[in-house]
Amino acid sequence: MKRIALTVLLILAMALAMPAISRADSKRDGRPDGGILSYGEYGRPATLDPITSNEMISVRITELVFSGLVAIDEKQEIVPELAERWEASKDGRTYTFFLRKDVTWHPREGEEARPFTADDVVFTYNIMMHPKTITPLKVRYEFIEKVEKLADHAVQFTLKRPILNALAKFSFKVIPKHGPSNPLYLTREDPFVQQPIGTGPYILRNITADREVILVANEKYFRGRPHVDKFIAKPFADQNIMSQALMFNAIDMIVLVNPRDLPEIQGDKRFILQPYNALSYAFFGYNLRNPLLADKRVRRAFTHAVNREEMLEAFFNKQGAIISGPFAPGSWAYNLDVQPLPFDPQKAVALLKEAGFAPGADGVMQKDGKRLSLSLKVPIEKESEAVKRVVLAFQNYLKHVGVAIKVEFKEWQAWKQDVFHEHEFDIILASWVFDDSADISSLFHSAEIGAWKNNFGGYSNPEVDGLIVESKLTLDHEKRRTINRKLHVLLADEAPYTFLWTLTNYSGYHKKVRRVAIHPYKFFSFADEWFVPESEQK
Repeated sequence: MKRIALTVLLILAMALAMPAISRADSKRDGRPDGGILSYGEYGRPATLDPITSNEMISVRITELVFSGLVAIDEKQEIVPELAERWEASKDGRTYTFFLRKDVTWHPREGEEARPFTADDVVFTYNIMMHPKTITPLKVRYEFIEKVEKLADHAVQFTLKRPILNALAKFSFKVIPKHGPSNPLYLTREDPFVQQPIGTGPYILRNITADREVILVANEKYFRGRPHVDKFIAKPFADQNIMSQALMFNAIDMIVLVNPRDLPEIQGDKRFILQPYNALSYAFFGYNLRNPLLADKRVRRAFTHAVNREEMLEAFFNKQGAIISGPFAPGSWAYNLDVQPLPFDPQKAVALLKEAGFAPGADGVMQKDGKRLSLSLKVPIEKESEAVKRVVLAFQNYLKHVGVAIKVEFKEWQAWKQDVFHEHEFDIILASWVFDDSADISSLFHSAEIGAWKNNFGGYSNPEVDGLIVESKLTLDHEKRRTINRKLHVLLADEAPYTFLWTLTNYSGYHKKVRRVAIHPYKFFSFADEWFVPESEQK
């Protein structure tokens, strides 16, 4: 998944001293400890560490297991986490973090808990940036020139240049130096990515044969023991079954409710529906390595052929908005002047003919004797009723303009291997979720083409590359907005994706779970404060 920091003000001060938090103990807030919270996820996590993970199911689990140097609170303000205070130089190029001395790593079975130190911070940065570590985070932290250990509990970052919102970017999760088996780089084959240890409020207990992830409260959590004893992440391959599991008390919470199930859950007094404004959007992504899709007229024709308004209303109860470009609509970077391409099948046919295609004997467009026949790969975890309908509607819309689409449902890991590693696909249906929707560099910069990178479609445009770099370098917020508006115009015209919609997100949960605050991207950032009254605990 795309991970970028929430927009906050850059702080340029000689020294910003933040108060330390008391040693780990009960929170002493009058709320009870105890209870189990089972929550439903649509699919299974591939990895459980914060570096190799690139999907939201994994990101949500890492939020429970790991901590960063700083965090973003419910008011969207930067607060101390593993760092108890920090100093920033006047020129904005040096950040010195003074670390807490009361933090320990989750102990492995048969081992004593080890202390958290500056060595772990330096190790995390180095392994994250190693050329052989495959992670979507590299592009985000290229602005760092070096990191140095000053003392056991002090670490200094030197930046290549001052950047906007620098402090918020130090919310990256720190992993232990003694964690991975390979001390140089991290791969998905390393045992650590399936059995991670962190410093967060919950400890990974085990993964069951049914791929349920069991997390238990960290009794020594430095912010005080979390209230809920145990979190259980339960995977579902079908959203309808997941909703029924909530209705029949098999789970206590759904992270993201299927829009079609909202009325049923809303009508049951046992449950609470809580909206949260995730910066996200869905899209059909194209593999530009395929000569048939390399011509933007073909891609724009596909977008004209698809009736997005009809699908949004029919399949998602109109719980969302059609989008026109690469930024999430809730972002300041989104260009409202760019309108979505209208549904216009005649225009689609005209564009295909302009690109050199003509109808064949079977009604399918062809060019130089080659039929415009393409595969659409969908992960089997996405085989929900709504997604099936979107896929079949897309297939039908394209059929009406002379394009043959073969739908292939693949097992989740096989789908990721095909799309992100082998690049063996023509079209995919997917979505991005952002924690800073103004940075789209990992999606569309040509340097991000490659195995397990987010520019899976192989999109390359020197003008887009230049604007992305210019946007990252400027310290002028208004200039950056202007640059991003240009990027929006360019990418809407180039159509590496058919940009679909952003949906209104709702979590559904049993009312016994109290004080539920949801982070719009990471979801569980404040879960250590959630609690279940003693009378409702299992």
